[in-house]
Amino acid sequence: MTFVLETFGKLRLAGEDGNPIALPEKGLLLLAYLLTLDEGSAYRTTIARFLWGETDNGASDTTLRKLLSRLKAYQSELGSSFVSFEGSTIAIDRAVLTSDIQLVREDEAAAPFARLRRLVKLLDQPFLGPVKIQSREFKSWVVDEGNRHVELLERTLRAAHGDAQTRDDAEVLRKAAVILFRSEPQDPETLQLLLKIFNAEQDVESLQNYFAKRRGSIERGAKFSASDKGNGATKVAAEAKAPSRNGAAAGLAAEAGSIARAIPRLVLLPPSNQTVSPDAGLIASSLIEDITIGFCAFNSLRVIAPYSAVQVGHNVETQAAFFERQAVNYVLETRISGSGDDVTLFAQLIFVDDAQVLWAERFGLRRLDLLRDKRAISRQIALSVSREIARHEEQRADIELNPAAYHRYLAGKRDMARMTLPNLRRARKEMKAALAASPDFAPALSAMGRTYSKEWLLTARGDIELLKQAENLSRQAIEKRSDFADGYREFGVAKLLQGDFDESAEAMEVAEALAPHYADVIADHADTLVHCSRPSMALQKIERAIELNPLTPDMYLWTAAGANYALGEFGSSIDYIGQMSDPSLADRLAAASWAMMGHADKARILVRRVREANPNFDVDTWLAAVPSKEQWHKDLYREGLKKAGF
Repeated sequence: MTFVLETFGKLRLAGEDGNPIALPEKGLLLLAYLLTLDEGSAYRTTIARFLWGETDNGASDTTLRKLLSRLKAYQSELGSSFVSFEGSTIAIDRAVLTSDIQLVREDEAAAPFARLRRLVKLLDQPFLGPVKIQSREFKSWVVDEGNRHVELLERTLRAAHGDAQTRDDAEVLRKAAVILFRSEPQDPETLQLLLKIFNAEQDVESLQNYFAKRRGSIERGAKFSASDKGNGATKVAAEAKAPSRNGAAAGLAAEAGSIARAIPRLVLLPPSNQTVSPDAGLIASSLIEDITIGFCAFNSLRVIAPYSAVQVGHNVETQAAFFERQAVNYVLETRISGSGDDVTLFAQLIFVDDAQVLWAERFGLRRLDLLRDKRAISRQIALSVSREIARHEEQRADIELNPAAYHRYLAGKRDMARMTLPNLRRARKEMKAALAASPDFAPALSAMGRTYSKEWLLTARGDIELLKQAENLSRQAIEKRSDFADGYREFGVAKLLQGDFDESAEAMEVAEALAPHYADVIADHADTLVHCSRPSMALQKIERAIELNPLTPDMYLWTAAGANYALGEFGSSIDYIGQMSDPSLADRLAAASWAMMGHADKARILVRRVREANPNFDVDTWLAAVPSKEQWHKDLYREGLKKAGF
């Protein structure tokens, strides 16, 4: 009679009929250990140390004698002998006992792909399952066996990866690559092998094409700025300098900047499943594995091992401490939502330092072909995230030059989160301190420009000097960094508020081309479109910005309310204003909306509040200052304000 010892997934002994045989756990471990020894035998003292470690007064020897006595009794009962006892030696009989542990020994007679299939099936399960022994010898043996498994898998994968013929074969390769990556996430030779298996050269080529287009946007922005006829300000050079590219996988590293600093670290948190379908969660988990593999194409990132990511993902309270301890710079969050066939995957990339959403996208999983569409989605996510990290790392070059300026800048950004005059002025003070530490710090220049343009909006006095300050500061930011999206954004805002619609629109297009997933840029582009009297397009953009930044700033909601007002959707305008943390910022717009809906009483309350804050507010003066490209748009706003009682 032949017995089978299973060691992957769970540890158990079964007879020829497949029924389990009730042996104690340490007896099963003894069998597994002997099967891995070349001689198939070991001294009793060696086995005792393996199972119990070093103990005093011979306790392990006594316990071993009891275990062996039970094994003899089991063998006698079964009428078979898979373990023999000769003096001080214990030996295994491989003719009577077989095991899956032997299948992870090299089988030269089998074809490489057939061998790979068997390995994937086994190694996709944990070796020995939940078995835990505290002895040093046991732990060392488990590590050695794990290394042996990985080495064999890599050799077999190298031999078999060119033999894949079908989709099923491709899935076997994918699973093998995922298992290998879990074990050796940073090994250069492993990463090169995975590049071949996943045909990642295509990814790198796509990435290089992206940066070629991006250089075009930078050059266009530089030429745009140089051709601007602002009042004698220094012009930006007509051609922006772009980093050179040498090599495929090294291209992204070069794009991330030449300043010597730590390679950015990314963690992919496990997906949350907000559907009733358990299959959706499995799909998302599989996608995350594929996305992780996709990052192997780019040696400018370090991805936290999937096991650690899963552990921290399930313990929200410890995430911040984990991110700090592991020096995590970026987090990729994913979630599955929807019902029935309408299931989507939402992914967003977050910069940890200031919780900024850099990129987000939604993917439909309605008719997901797991061997085709899932691969395409994972490839797209890996590419998009790598692009955004590269872009963001370029901008962070200034940070490494002067961390003191960066910290003052972050403090000012926090003050700007709530748009009030005291907050804006506190933020401006922080930006001035940042510039005192580093006069060329482009982010502080553009942010200080923003404080002036927002002050112009809040005070409603039409003070042109505030806008000139904003324009000049944003122009300086562009001079310092011709590829800096925020500089073009603030320049566009300042030009818009001065009524220069075409220049504003062009600057915003450059800003969004440089940062196509930057929520703040998209939101300001939407605001520009509102003032350009294109509310439908503005609403599409602001909804995209809100999706990218779901903890939505008041300015986004204010822009959405303005777009809805221009479309005649006055109720929707009120709804967006109601979601603002400080709805009083939009009191004028809310009053006009209520009045247009026939609620004069609610409008009058808001009119009184506006007059208390700004006793000199005059509708005609304000409308003369607020830019609207089309007269119908300005007339619609005037009608609402007059009906409200201004």
